[in-house]
Amino acid sequence: MYLAGLAPGADLDHRGTPFTRNLLNELLGTLSDPATGRHRLGRVRLDEARFNGDARFAEMDFTGDCSFGGARFDGGADFGGTVFEGDFGFGDAITARDAWFDDVEIRGTAWFHRARVDGDLGFSGVRISRSAVFRGLGVGGDAMFSRTEFHGPAVFSEADITGRAWFDGTLFKKDSQFDKARLARTAWFDVAEFEGEAGFDSTVTGEDVSFLGTRFARGAWFPGATFGGDVEFGANEIRGDVTFRKATFLRTAVLGPLVFPGLLDLSDAEFQSAVTIEAAAKTVRCRRTRWGSAAALRIRHADVDVSDAVLQFPVSVAGRSRPFVADGEEVPEQGLSDPRVRVTSLRGADAAYLVLTDVDLTGCLFVETVHLDQLKLDGRCPLASTPSGVRRVGRRPVRWTRRRTLAEEHHWRADRQGAEGWTGAPDGTDVWEPAVLAPVYRQLRKALEDNKDEPGAADFYYGEMEMRRHDRDSSPGERALLTLYWAVSGYGLRAVRALGWLLLAVVATVLAMMLWGLPQDAPEPVSTGKVADGRITMTTDKPDPVNPRGSYGSRLSTERFEKSLRVVINSVVFRSSGQELTTAGTYVEMTSRVVEPALLGLAALAVRSRVKR
Repeated sequence: MYLAGLAPGADLDHRGTPFTRNLLNELLGTLSDPATGRHRLGRVRLDEARFNGDARFAEMDFTGDCSFGGARFDGGADFGGTVFEGDFGFGDAITARDAWFDDVEIRGTAWFHRARVDGDLGFSGVRISRSAVFRGLGVGGDAMFSRTEFHGPAVFSEADITGRAWFDGTLFKKDSQFDKARLARTAWFDVAEFEGEAGFDSTVTGEDVSFLGTRFARGAWFPGATFGGDVEFGANEIRGDVTFRKATFLRTAVLGPLVFPGLLDLSDAEFQSAVTIEAAAKTVRCRRTRWGSAAALRIRHADVDVSDAVLQFPVSVAGRSRPFVADGEEVPEQGLSDPRVRVTSLRGADAAYLVLTDVDLTGCLFVETVHLDQLKLDGRCPLASTPSGVRRVGRRPVRWTRRRTLAEEHHWRADRQGAEGWTGAPDGTDVWEPAVLAPVYRQLRKALEDNKDEPGAADFYYGEMEMRRHDRDSSPGERALLTLYWAVSGYGLRAVRALGWLLLAVVATVLAMMLWGLPQDAPEPVSTGKVADGRITMTTDKPDPVNPRGSYGSRLSTERFEKSLRVVINSVVFRSSGQELTTAGTYVEMTSRVVEPALLGLAALAVRSRVKR
């Protein structure tokens, strides 16, 4: 009687009812619409119903809300091609075998919270117009969400998929959440579109996860996630930032290539196996990142921050000269124009295993870096340079010696000395005094010397001496000695300066010799004899040189110039000329024999420091 009274579009309420396969078929057979050939149901409530064997609800139309909350399917469940005009509830439902929802359309909200599918879950080609809640979903086999459209928020928080997961070609129109989800095997999100925020907070993936061609309109968030395999990107369109803060990479060999004009944040992440990271971004942040194995960062365009990173194995940061390649084609770099890689900070990082190759260190902060003397620099790694031309320090004009400098020295000279042309410290950046900067220069010098790059280390030695000279905690005597060393030869590194002083000393010595050093005339020896007891005794005396007389102009003759020049040349090579000199000339020669060879030696030292291999 009950079945006879049913017609297409009828409401059903069989909560808690056990259904055999035959009973279910008889019930649904009364609801077939001859006009469409499909079953048409109204509002359906089958909460906690039990279905013995496979249950087929495929190719049906539900015109009202439909709920299977807490239902039990002893076999499989097939809803393929069904249309739900209202909400659809499958929360807490359990299927002992596969569940298929392929090509389903749900025009209301879809509820799959805490549902459990012991077999595979087919959810491909589904369209859900409003929210979709899969919180706590459990799938014992594979889960296929390929080409599904989520037009409202999609929540997969705490979902547990034991097999593989396909989300390729899936559309997420609003925010999507995979917080604390577990994807035990490989997961594919290729060519998926996330038009809202894509949140993968604390998500766990057991194997590889692929985002090839995936579009992220508002960035992607993976904080606290755990990755058991590779994380592959390529040919992506990403607007916004991508963060892996506090993520753990267990067996990840490849991360990237990530190409987008935003922030790639790897702060507090942990890499437990050897990994290659490929990224072209505006900023790559690796603050407090822990590298438990070897790593190679291949970067383009980005400002790279490695502050407080922990490196237990060799880690290289290299600037890549050419765009990354995906599927045999170069990945477009929209929104990125400057291919240089700029390392902005090594503060607090352990540089013992760090290798920097072809990166810009112009604005890099080195103070507080651990084991900086073991840092290895390869390729072209430019640092900040001194200002060019004539500049002012206060009211005093200064022309700075051309050399490589630390960004921290720029900050100190600009903020403490008021020196023109030097770069001031950005907001929130400490300004360090020379006493702090001198050891930094010393460690960088040692790092280059250990790598057999002594010419490259020369600028760091110059910087170290400059900081010692300006250190107000040093004794006045030490600062005066360093000032003399700087003025005479640029700390033994400026050959032109030493040669200039040598030329000046030679000219001054020649002039002094001509004016006061050479006697009026060469003294002639006078011999006298005495005869006594048939013996002749001869005595030869040489009179003391007579100081020159006459005007200064008369002393500047060609003859006196030639004699003075011979004296000076012998003094330069630390030899005595044998020339008769006045008392003043003797002291001038003694002084020149000390000063001029020293200046020549400093010039030779400066040349050697630039050409030594």
